[in-house]
Amino acid sequence: MKFVKSLLTAAVACAALTSPVTQAAPIEIKFAHVVAENTPKGKMAIRFEELVEQRLPGQVDVKVYPNSQLFGDNKVLEAMLLGDVQLAAPSLSKFQKYTKQLQLFDLPFLFEDMAAVERFQQSEVGQNMLKSVEKKGLVGMGYIHNGMKQLSAYEPLKLPSDAKGKKFRIQTSDILAAQFAQVGGIPLKKPFSEVFTLLQTKAVDGTENPWSNIYSKKFHEVQPFITESNHGLLDYMVVTSKEFLMGLPADIRPVVEQSLKEAIAYGNKVAAEKTLSDRQAVIDSGRTQVIAISAEERAQWVKAMKPVWKQFEGQVGKDLIQAALDSNKQ
Repeated sequence: MKFVKSLLTAAVACAALTSPVTQAAPIEIKFAHVVAENTPKGKMAIRFEELVEQRLPGQVDVKVYPNSQLFGDNKVLEAMLLGDVQLAAPSLSKFQKYTKQLQLFDLPFLFEDMAAVERFQQSEVGQNMLKSVEKKGLVGMGYIHNGMKQLSAYEPLKLPSDAKGKKFRIQTSDILAAQFAQVGGIPLKKPFSEVFTLLQTKAVDGTENPWSNIYSKKFHEVQPFITESNHGLLDYMVVTSKEFLMGLPADIRPVVEQSLKEAIAYGNKVAAEKTLSDRQAVIDSGRTQVIAISAEERAQWVKAMKPVWKQFEGQVGKDLIQAALDSNKQ
């Protein structure tokens, strides 16, 4: 019996040595966004995928889904809380039902330029705003720029009165709705994935977008006039669920976080470059007329839209609005 037992023990040991080691399946990170791959956000997502898979080969598998392939911005946060997607970067307007603070970034003519936006977002106040969604189970990981918004339409928009009666596609933001209502426009909340068709079929008269969205989605090919208004901001917040982030292994999480930090910095560099190059590409296309407004004309737009600040001051916070205004001072 001893001999038989020894043989069995040896056989088991041999099998253990010769059997292939079962490797744990890689952690899957689905990164869903709504824009093209050649935009700042699209390039940021690709860079994140590259960095993670270089640093954690076989341990983490990042899959990027651009152009609303997986979820639109209106559904992605709900999907994230259900565990169906792990990373997203919705525009700041999309967080209205999760926090009122981030509505700040929709206020018209609040920031003078992107340098002011960057100063504010990197300040203590701006960084604390990333935490404003944590009570809802989400974690803000950083801001990514797209840029200042321009107005586009089928007719020239030089003065606020030119917007009267025109239908404008907007994001799901009460502030943006109020902004266009202030100039007599008709705001329509529609998904970004539908914008080109809405413009092509003239279901809406115009929209507001940064240069990279205008060029990458070819809006300039169906909108004969673009007013260089720089009236608002379109930025995003890279977000994940608290459950997913806290559930990452101790050796994996810091690498994922660092890779995301570097990817965001890269995306913001791309945003600055593309604002200039895509603006020039739109002009060079000859498909649309870019309208420069004078200081006096701009002042009329500011006067017409600025009451929106007071209208939403109670929701956003007077102190936050003041902190944002202070960022305009170098």
